[in-house]
Amino acid sequence: MLSLDLAQLLRDAGLRWRPATGDRFVIPDRDMDDDVFVLSDMTIEVHDLPEGTVIGFNGTTQWAIDDVEKDEAIWLPREDQLRGLLGRAFHRLERQGDAYVVVASVEGTERLFGAGEPEEAYARALLSLLRSL
Repeated sequence: MLSLDLAQLLRDAGLRWRPATGDRFVIPDRDMDDDVFVLSDMTIEVHDLPEGTVIGFNGTTQWAIDDVEKDEAIWLPREDQLRGLLGRAFHRLERQGDAYVVVASVEGTERLFGAGEPEEAYARALLSLLRSL
């Protein structure tokens, strides 16, 4: 799973989240940084209100939270989402020893982005791509 630190760097670099069923997220700075939530049609839903998008907790998972502003949550994109966000810049994922390496084009140059987990390698490549825009 993608680390909170890297997810925050992606958000700060301009990655925008359109919440959808199955998305994972955390709510930092509320003593819940280690709690990963998943949007569901049953318990945690997105509500588009006139004043903005909120993530609503329907009482069965977190009794202490009714809802949070979308911008208070940090999205933890999955491997398939990160690969999709890379688009045509993505070339391939390789295994090199204990590391996973994403090969991607950034500013016209093929670059390698390694990490211990595929999601982290994809995220590092996407972060580099976002920062180059």
